[in-house]
Amino acid sequence: MSATAPSAVGATDVILRDGSTLRLRAPVADDADALLEFFSGLSEHSRYLRFHGFPALGPKLFEPVLAPDWQERGALLGSLDGRTVAVANWVRLRDPRAAEVAFAVGDEFQRRGIGMRLLEQLAARAAEAGIEEFVAEVLHDNAAMLGVFRGAGFAITRAGEGGEVEVRFGIAPTDTYREHVAERDHAAVRASLAPFFQPHSVAVVGASARRGSIGGELFRNILTGDFAGSVYPVNRKGESVAGVHGYDAVGEIAESVDLAVICLPGELVLDAAEEALGAGVRALVVISAGFAETGSEGTERQERLLALVREHGARLLGPNCLGIASTAVRLNATFAPRSFPPGKIGFSSQSGALGLALLERAEATGLGVTSFVSVGNKADVSSNDLLEWWEDDDATEMVILYLESFGNPRAFSRIARRLARRKPILALKGGSTRAGSRAAGSHTAALAGSDVAVDALFRQAGVIRARTLDELIDVATLLSAQPVPRGRRVALVTNAGGLGILAADACETAGLELPQPGEGTRATLAQVMPREGSAANPIDLLGGANAESFEQALPPVLADPAFDAAIVLFVPTVGTDEEKVGAAISRAAATADDKPVLCVFVSAKGAPASLRSVANVPSFAYPEAAARALGRAAERGEWLRQPTGAVPELERDREEGRAVVRAALTAGGGWLDAEQTRRLLEAYRVPLVPERVAATEQEAVEASQELGFPAVLKTAAPGAHKTEQGGLALDLADAAAVLEAAERIGAPFLVQPFVRGGAELLAGAVQDPVFGPLVAFGPGGVLAELIGEAQFRLAPLTDLDAQELVQSGKAGRLVAGFRGARPADEGALVDLLVRLSLLVEELPEVVELDLNPVLALPDRCFAVDARVRVAEHGPAHRTKSW
Repeated sequence: MSATAPSAVGATDVILRDGSTLRLRAPVADDADALLEFFSGLSEHSRYLRFHGFPALGPKLFEPVLAPDWQERGALLGSLDGRTVAVANWVRLRDPRAAEVAFAVGDEFQRRGIGMRLLEQLAARAAEAGIEEFVAEVLHDNAAMLGVFRGAGFAITRAGEGGEVEVRFGIAPTDTYREHVAERDHAAVRASLAPFFQPHSVAVVGASARRGSIGGELFRNILTGDFAGSVYPVNRKGESVAGVHGYDAVGEIAESVDLAVICLPGELVLDAAEEALGAGVRALVVISAGFAETGSEGTERQERLLALVREHGARLLGPNCLGIASTAVRLNATFAPRSFPPGKIGFSSQSGALGLALLERAEATGLGVTSFVSVGNKADVSSNDLLEWWEDDDATEMVILYLESFGNPRAFSRIARRLARRKPILALKGGSTRAGSRAAGSHTAALAGSDVAVDALFRQAGVIRARTLDELIDVATLLSAQPVPRGRRVALVTNAGGLGILAADACETAGLELPQPGEGTRATLAQVMPREGSAANPIDLLGGANAESFEQALPPVLADPAFDAAIVLFVPTVGTDEEKVGAAISRAAATADDKPVLCVFVSAKGAPASLRSVANVPSFAYPEAAARALGRAAERGEWLRQPTGAVPELERDREEGRAVVRAALTAGGGWLDAEQTRRLLEAYRVPLVPERVAATEQEAVEASQELGFPAVLKTAAPGAHKTEQGGLALDLADAAAVLEAAERIGAPFLVQPFVRGGAELLAGAVQDPVFGPLVAFGPGGVLAELIGEAQFRLAPLTDLDAQELVQSGKAGRLVAGFRGARPADEGALVDLLVRLSLLVEELPEVVELDLNPVLALPDRCFAVDARVRVAEHGPAHRTKSW
């Protein structure tokens, strides 16, 4: 659809099952000699399988592969260590929807998953050229190629019983295919990261004997941390560091090195990296600054560094990072001032300094890490990769992320959604902004913004988003010690009435509920608390409460089915033994039957250690912190209890939709006219009010008579805000009223019947340059932006995502029937949102789409007004494919 050929994608990196990486690119004319050398280097058996015989080795063999146009033919070659190791290509057949595909992998590089990765990338590019099916003629005894086709995840058909087999398969990415790709990515990424988290040997390049230098201090950190493997200092003079024999190059070290940490000035890094990679190192940590964070020159240096790493099939952490720590092997390869406390949290930070600050706060509350990773500029290893590692790391029970940017939000969503089912993911996102919304042309775009997209991403993936560093630590403290609540009903038990009132306010703000205890609980409490106390919620044991008071009062409260959790609030009074009170609370919490118990212990001494004597009861300094953390934990519980949802298969005319967009782009793009808008939406079966386009005032009158009175008359000018521009007239009773309105508005016109009743809603979509298509739903009409409260989700929407949009926020109240109104047809609205999601997924050139208002009636819904803008879609190419 786009005028830009899919060729123009640059190099693409793929990851192989052994953890190595491979760079793929389109062959150019200068690759002729390399291709001849590659085919010449294949064994006779491999050439026979590839070419179904023993061809003469000459230009005719590889010329069809060179300089593909990506319309009639496409090709990719993979190179490693300066050698071509694999080639794949497709050629369009007479049936323009089909293409013949073939590939070859060098003998010594087979069985590493290269063929599968080539097929994935070829299929993606061929689909962009409009190809729907691959065909392959395969020799019957070519088990390797047949295995690639079977294992890729495409639904294949085979025909032929003789020496050749014809294999056919559609290349549209189905759910089954995506699952296969995700499984391959997961296994390969974990294999690639093992040298970072479980190295047997580490070299520190730039380790200086001088105290205070980054390389020298990082090397000493590894030594003093009692690293379980071998560590070697590498410096220009080969000097010893801290009594350890030094080397002037990694290649001089007799033992093979798993991980090299480079601490050199930026301009020296590439030479050092090349030497280490040449010596067989497959994992680099580049501490050095002077890369993309410094501007264009640094960006170019970073790209050359990554290309060098890919040339050797390796992985890179950084550059411009603090380093990595892994408690599994007691590795502290950072220049942090001290070692990291062991624990059960995997922590990644895009900011080294903030990461250290967070770890300081975490340690103060008893939290420790299985690993700490400073990703720096994220040239290669990213948070997505780390999530893949932590998913199968049994020691890691929780993940904390500090993020400033997303490289591949869709991959993040997919991986995080899978991981969050097993382990909590907490995130703090820095750098959110609404810049650019003022220039938006539609209600949907004006309501969107990067922070909205982040919220949608985290909500769908089950990531708990903290707004402050304090909140992040508080939620981590709670989830690391206590179970996730089954609901939002909280019991407050206190010895200070005022503190209980503050806690009640905080709970309401956090979306928690304070039900009253059951009658049996109240009767039991009356027997163990002072007569002047209160058995209502908050439950006030009064200032004289001691350890025995809490030990008697808490068990019946925790056993009450009216409550899902309890917050205990205590202010020490004269003569009260704080340690005994803490122990009593801890013992009671151990009987809580999987209900979380939190404590607010307001004491100058801090919370007593006895709170962790039996059950580990987290303590918070203020009621607001405890309530906020519990509210976040309740959100996780609700997410876990939801089904995963599925993307529905819906009937639509994709080719008609593509034709509308293609024609609009050929004419220069921009806002579609009324006819184009209707054709596009009808192609995706979006429900619309009946309408007619009229070029003259008389045609408008005739159209209104045809559709029936009362009528609505609008301007049909593309992209117009009709109300703001005076281009709308409602409830026109007769032909004279239509004519009068037409004279005022001016041609061209859009004529519709006037529909009374129903909730006015907004549904729309917008293409975010980073996150892709976002679908919006909220209150509609002329006050859509003023009322706000539109909710967003990332496409593709599952049926559950759409249902959440329809049921949540102010729009959800309208749908449910606000102030006595009849409830709207929720199913019809869910279907509408899923259709919009499908449209903007399949037609990314639709950059803004606004249905406002959508009238939601008890038995149906339909859009009364629609605006659509199209533009060439050219997302930034991601070299990294996983």
